Amino acid sequence: MGFGDLKSPASLQVLNDYLADKSYIKGYVPSQAHVAVFEAASSPPPADLCHALHCYNQIKSYDKEKARLPGVRKAVGRYGPANVEDTTGSGATDSKDDDEIDLLGSDEEESEEKKKKNSALVAKSSILLDVNPWDDETDTAKLKESIRSIQADGLVWGSSKLVPKLQIQYVVEDDKVGTDVLEEQIAAFEDYA
Repeated sequence: MGFGDLKSPASLQVLNDYLADKSYIKGYVPSQAHVAVFEAASSPPPADLCHALHCYNQIKSYDKEKARLPGVRKAVGRYGPANVEDTTGSGATDSKDDDEIDLLGSDEEESEEKKKKNSALVAKSSILLDVNPWDDETDTAKLKESIRSIQADGLVWGSSKLVPKLQIQYVVEDDKVGTDVLEEQIAAFEDYA
């Protein structure tokens, strides 16, 4: 089990393929599994690995809250597809089984503390926005520059690419930034979008 050495292009490709139909490394919310995998990567994946880059940028947006994300961080070799050999050497050192239950309740205080920390999590959304240029002669570099000039508390711009239209990724704190407000601000760049 694992992704391999996430500093190598081949392992990053395995990660990208794994995330093609998943939003998170494990479960349905950002967790310590997500943090462990992307700290092992150490730098953003290349833009052509869009699923891995999307998840990397998403966990990067949780920078201040990483320690409060749910779950218990395990060795990076404990996550990923079962058919990939863990070449990091970290999977064998984690001897605690995922399904182990403490029947005596000795971790009761610890779980109460985790619940308190988890209640302070901030809801965020990662969005891929398609922006159509005004026409074929529109300066798409200026369009991208204009969009990235929009600043708001709780808004983090991510990667972008130019296909016939501009695709730009961003992460917002749901309570602070509404997508409708961003769309109105982008539409205000009438010369470009």
